[in-house]
Amino acid sequence: MTTAAPPRTFKILAADKLAPEGLAAIESEPDAELVNKPGLTEAEYADLLAAGGIEAMIVRSGIQVTPAMLENPGDLKVIARAGVGVDNIDLPAATAKGIVVVNTAEASTLTTAEHAFALMMALARNIGPAYRRMTEGGWDRSKFQGRQLAGKKLGVVGFGRIGRAVAERALAFEMDVAAFDPVYPHATALDGRVKMVSDFQELIPTCDILTFHVPLNDHTRGMLGDDAFGKCKKGVMVVNAARGGVVDEQAVLRALDSGQCGGAALDVFTSEPPPEDSPLRSHPKLLVTPHLGASTKEAQQAVSVDAAAACLAFLRGQGVRGAVNAPGLRVDLDPTQKVFVDLASRMGSLLAPMITRGMARVEVEACGETPASIASMIQRSALVGLLTPHLADPVNLVNAASVAEARGIELRTVESDQPGARGPHVVVTVHPPRGADTDPAHPADRTRRIVGQVFDDLRPRVVEINGYAMDMVPEGPMMILLNEDRPGMIGLVGREMGEAGVNIADMTISRRTGSDGQRNALQVLKLDEPAPPAVLEQMARQPGIDKVAQVVLGPAPK
Repeated sequence: MTTAAPPRTFKILAADKLAPEGLAAIESEPDAELVNKPGLTEAEYADLLAAGGIEAMIVRSGIQVTPAMLENPGDLKVIARAGVGVDNIDLPAATAKGIVVVNTAEASTLTTAEHAFALMMALARNIGPAYRRMTEGGWDRSKFQGRQLAGKKLGVVGFGRIGRAVAERALAFEMDVAAFDPVYPHATALDGRVKMVSDFQELIPTCDILTFHVPLNDHTRGMLGDDAFGKCKKGVMVVNAARGGVVDEQAVLRALDSGQCGGAALDVFTSEPPPEDSPLRSHPKLLVTPHLGASTKEAQQAVSVDAAAACLAFLRGQGVRGAVNAPGLRVDLDPTQKVFVDLASRMGSLLAPMITRGMARVEVEACGETPASIASMIQRSALVGLLTPHLADPVNLVNAASVAEARGIELRTVESDQPGARGPHVVVTVHPPRGADTDPAHPADRTRRIVGQVFDDLRPRVVEINGYAMDMVPEGPMMILLNEDRPGMIGLVGREMGEAGVNIADMTISRRTGSDGQRNALQVLKLDEPAPPAVLEQMARQPGIDKVAQVVLGPAPK
């Protein structure tokens, strides 16, 4: 009688103070172990990760995940931000180390939208200064005359989850709502009740109130500055509960002083917290709160639970929720999809030793319903196989595309639901730098192409390499030889391998005539064990053999 192996346990580090419900969500799972260590230093976290064992880390906004912390990340595979913004996580460093970064944006949508709308209401009715005057013993009722929201035009900048939720609440208050979002494809939204505007500069002159719900990036940084304020209605009110820096804070102060801005409410700041003597804290027309957008009991419970669930789902291979740095990454593949992804890596590994003059462009064609549905994963997997033999740093499904692009390699993926006469298949083509594919001095270093298929037996097969037709399962130690197609070449190869004591387990041979009329053959040998480097060198010196390479692959899935 055999005893079932105990389930694998995933160690999850809580590196920030999480809601008790989030901690309990981890502790209640039989395959999860909680390492609850908030408040450590950067060096202490770096040492904890480097020691190994930690596969997931959950953070909020109280910790900076730096390149130094991730220099040796050990077994870390995923970082989950319990919240929306990932400004405190160095995304390039995480991506370079092959670590997925996810957030829990949906969990705090309503809470953040409610806070933005509360700021808008308080701003319009002078709640802040009226409250402050009352606590000082004053009354001054006439000084705090406000404006009603009904009938006012609200401009929503960014029409994602939060922007949409704010718009729904504004419509309930009988406001006229327009929105700007550069990727929203329709002229209206919310059953035609919201007019969509394609240009931010077109939106701002028409609005009484502007509310911002966009990420901070090169396109949005300082988007409401002096020039934009100059195009706004005089007395426009501004709400920013998105990210500090989207609204130029100095421009806001100038617009408030000039009267161009009638009042502003800020929940986020370029520097958090702002300096104690900052005019952002004391300007009479500014309503400020200390980044409270997602700070409700309900939201903190939700983001903590969702962060734990996202980590476990990824580690269990059940899916990637809220990926920030790896769009298209999937782990929830069915058996056929898994074989296609595995095949792409093997195809890349087979091409890698044939590439001696660099890669300018990598094209991946995913043909057929199944390959097309996972084209991004197939591209990532092929890049892992292509790049790994050429680089010292590790390459995986998370960082493969960014590693390639950082080296100037152009990436192109073609998806087609139509498999063609061949049936569902994958093609990987590697183009050398300009001139290398036509240089007659290097006939063996031209564009490389490999084609793979998966049949009903769910075994990965290579059916073509550089125009040489074949049918073989790529696995184990393999030697690839390009040679003249003439008598005696098979015997020569067999003799050399025999004298070296290397057994050939299987052999695939394909022949074709090149554009120069020369007949060549491609031999793919499967070996019982890898051939020593000296054997490869000796083989390459034999007359009639143009190229020799060896690849060692793992067992193919069965």
